[in-house]
Amino acid sequence: MTGLFGLDRTLLWLLGRLTSLWVRPTALPLEQAEGLRGRGRRVLYVLEHRSLADLLALTLVCRSLGLPSPARRFQLGAAREPLATIFLERNRGWLRPRVDRRVPGRLRRLVAAALAAHDCDVDFVPVSVFWGRAPAKERSWFRLLFSEDWTLVGPVRRLLSTFVNGRASLVRYGEPVALGAFTAPGDEDARRPARRATRAMRLEFRNARAAVIGPDLSHRRTVIAEVLRKRPVRVAVAAEVRDRHLSRRDALQLARRYALEIAADYSPRFVAVMEGVLTRVWNRLYDGVEVLHAERLELASEGAQVVYVPCHRSHMDYLLLSYVIYTRGFAVPHIAAGVNLNLPVIGRFLRKAGAFFLRRGFRGNALYPVVFTTYVSVMMQRGHPIEYFIEGGRSRTGRLLQPKTGMLAMTLRSFLAGPTRPVVFVPVYFGYERLVEAETYIGELSGTPKQSESVRGLVRGLGVLRRRFGRVYVSFGEPLSLVEHLDSQAPEWRAAAAAGRPAWLPRAVDSLALAIQSRINSAAAISPVSLLALALLATPRQAMPEADLVRQLDLYRRLAARAPYAADVWCTPHDGAAIIEYGHSLGMVETVSHALGPVVRMSEENAVLAAYYRNNILHLYALPSLIACAFMNNPALRSEDVQRLAWRIYPYIAQELFLRWSEAEVPAVVDALLETLGEQGLLERSADRSVWRRPRTGATEAVQLSVLAHATLEVIERYYLAIALLLKAGPGSITQDALQNRCHLMASRMSLLYELRSPQFFDKTLFRGFLDLLRERDVVQVGAGGCLGYDQALLDVAADAQFVLSEQIRHSILQVTHG
Repeated sequence: MTGLFGLDRTLLWLLGRLTSLWVRPTALPLEQAEGLRGRGRRVLYVLEHRSLADLLALTLVCRSLGLPSPARRFQLGAAREPLATIFLERNRGWLRPRVDRRVPGRLRRLVAAALAAHDCDVDFVPVSVFWGRAPAKERSWFRLLFSEDWTLVGPVRRLLSTFVNGRASLVRYGEPVALGAFTAPGDEDARRPARRATRAMRLEFRNARAAVIGPDLSHRRTVIAEVLRKRPVRVAVAAEVRDRHLSRRDALQLARRYALEIAADYSPRFVAVMEGVLTRVWNRLYDGVEVLHAERLELASEGAQVVYVPCHRSHMDYLLLSYVIYTRGFAVPHIAAGVNLNLPVIGRFLRKAGAFFLRRGFRGNALYPVVFTTYVSVMMQRGHPIEYFIEGGRSRTGRLLQPKTGMLAMTLRSFLAGPTRPVVFVPVYFGYERLVEAETYIGELSGTPKQSESVRGLVRGLGVLRRRFGRVYVSFGEPLSLVEHLDSQAPEWRAAAAAGRPAWLPRAVDSLALAIQSRINSAAAISPVSLLALALLATPRQAMPEADLVRQLDLYRRLAARAPYAADVWCTPHDGAAIIEYGHSLGMVETVSHALGPVVRMSEENAVLAAYYRNNILHLYALPSLIACAFMNNPALRSEDVQRLAWRIYPYIAQELFLRWSEAEVPAVVDALLETLGEQGLLERSADRSVWRRPRTGATEAVQLSVLAHATLEVIERYYLAIALLLKAGPGSITQDALQNRCHLMASRMSLLYELRSPQFFDKTLFRGFLDLLRERDVVQVGAGGCLGYDQALLDVAADAQFVLSEQIRHSILQVTHG
C-alpha cells in the first residue's frame, strides 16, 4: 500500500476521522467545487505536493460537498491506482527538503493506459490547499507564524502548520481540464502528454498561489535594488549627474531615497491581523457590507495581472476593498496612495498593508517619475495586483470625477515594454448610505479650505466610531482586458510596442479611462437612501405627501427593473413604504402629521448631504429624466422632436455623468424609454403612434413625471446659464477662464436666491467640462487673445434649451445674469 503513504486504507480512514475533529477547511470558489457534481465524467484530483495533510483536507471537503473522494481507488484502462489523486511534486529530505520535479509516475501510467484504451474521458481537477489563509479565521500571531507563504517547508513544519491552522485552511478548486487536452495526434507514448499536463498543472498552481497569498515578494530592500538596476533608472541617474553636476554616488543615493519614499513594505501577517481589526470596525460603523458580483475576482485573476480601479468616495475605500478582496481568498493589492497619507506611524502601517506612495506632481523633477514608473513596472512584472484611483482624489459631489490618466499611462507603458502576461482592469463601485466625510465635503464645496491630513485629525476623527453609517455597497464591474482594448483602439500596437511612446498612446489612454469610468457606473447599487434623496431633492422644500413619495419610490424601482441602465445594476428589494421607514431609522427623514395625510420631509442639513447620495445614482435615471424634462414645457411632442432634443443634449450630459451609450446607440435607447414611460402611464401615445403626450395636469402620473424631470433639470439650467452668459458677453469678448469664473459666481448667486440644495450646481469643474466639450465639438471657437467665438450652432443649442425650460426658469436665470 505504498500509494497510500505506507498506510493501510482502514488506518487512512481513521486518520481522516481524527483529522475532522480539528481541521475545518473552507472550499473556494464554492460554485466551482459544486459544479463537479453530476458532470458524468470521471474526476482525477491533482495536488501540488505529496502531503498526507493536504489529501486528508481535500477528502473532508469532498465528503461535505458530496464529491467523489480523492482516496477512492481509480481505474483507467489497464491501470489500477490506489488513489484518485496525483501528487505533482514530492519533497525529499526532512531537515533540508528539496523538490523532486520529475513527471509523477502515476500520471505517466494513467496517460499510457488512456492512450492504449483510447479512453480520455477523464477530467484533471487541480486543487491547492493552503494552511492559515482561510477567510475570516486568522486572529493569532502564533498561528501567523505557521501561515502559508512561498517558502518550501518540510514535514515537521507542515505538521505544526496543520495543527496550528487546522481551522483556518483553504481548499481552492481549479478549472477541470480534460485529459484529451494534453494529447495530440502522433503521440506514441505517454511521455509528451504527461509533460504537457505537468506544465499546465504547475502553471495553475502558481497562479492559484499568487491569487490567494500574492506573488513571491522579496524583502523590500531587494525590490528597491532591482528598481535601481533597471536601465531607465540608470539612464535617469546619468542625466542627473550631467545636468545637476552631482557625483554618481549622490545621484544614486537620491534615486534610492525616492525608491524608499515610494515602495510598499507588504506584510501578509500584518494584513491578516488587520483583517480581524477591520471586522470589528465595520461591525461598529456599518449595518452591513454588501458585496456584489464578487465572482469577477475569480475570473479576473486567472493568470492575469489584475489592476483594481475603484471610484474614490472616501478614505474608507482603501480599507474596504482590501478587506473584501482578502476575505474572498485573494491577494491584497498594492495601493497607490497620495504622499499626504504618509504620516508618522500611519504611513508605516499603510506600507505594511500594501500602500506605495506617490507625489501629487512630478514637475521639475526628472528623476522621481522615472523611479516611480520603474517601481510600478517591477511590481507588475512580479505579478502583484495593483490598485489606484483614476479620479486622483475623492469626489466631493458623489459623481465620478474626470479621470487623471497618469497611472493608466504608466500601466500601459509598462505592459508595452514587456507584455509577458495579460492585464485586466477590474472597475469597482462604492456606495455609502452615510458618508464619514460628508460634512467636510459640503464645507469644501461651499468654500471652506481643505484640511490637510494629519495624525491629530485622525485622532479627532475617531469619534465617528460612536455613530452608525447604514450599509455600504462594494460592486465589482465587468473586467476590461487591456489587450482587447488595444486591439480595438490601435490594432498596430504589437508592432509598435517597443517604439517608445507611440502617437496613438494618449488616445488609447483617454479611451481606456472613459471605458473604466463607464463600467464603474454600470455596476452601481441603488440603495434606499439614494432613492429617498433622488425623490425628495426634486421637490421645492424637500418634502412630499407620504402617499406620493411611496408611489414615486416604487416608480423608480420599476424603472430600474423594466428599463435597466445596465445588467450589473443592483436595486434595493424594499418597497416605497419600507424605504421611508429605513430613512427614519437613519435619521435622514421625518414624518409630520397633517389632517390631509402625513408629510415626509428632510431637514435643511440632511438635504444638502442627500445631494451626495442622489448623485451616486443620478446617471442611472439621467436619460429618463431628460425625456421627462422635454414634456415639462410642452404638453405634446413628436417622437422625432424628442430624439432631436436627446441628440442635442446627450453628448454633454454623457461627458459629465460618464453614461455608457455611444451617440449612435441613443435613438434606440430613447425609443425604448419612451415605451417604458408609456407603460408606466407617465406618457400617452397618439393613435397614429407619432406623438407623445404628458398626462393631464393634476393627475398622479403628471406629478410623478414632474418629479422625475426635476432630477436633471438643474443640469440643463446650468448649461443654459453658461450659454446665456456667453451670448450676453458677445463673440470674441471673453476668455474661457473668465467665463468659468463668471458662471461659478452667477450659479452661486442663484443658489442663494432660490435656495438650491446642490453645491455641485456652482462647481467650477462642471462648467469647465461643459465649455471644453463645446470647444471640442466646435460649437464655440477660440479666437484672438483666447476669447471665445460662436456661430449658429450655439444659437441652436440655446434654442433647444429654451424649448425645454419653462419661461419662469429662463426668466430667473436671465435675471441673475443681468444683475
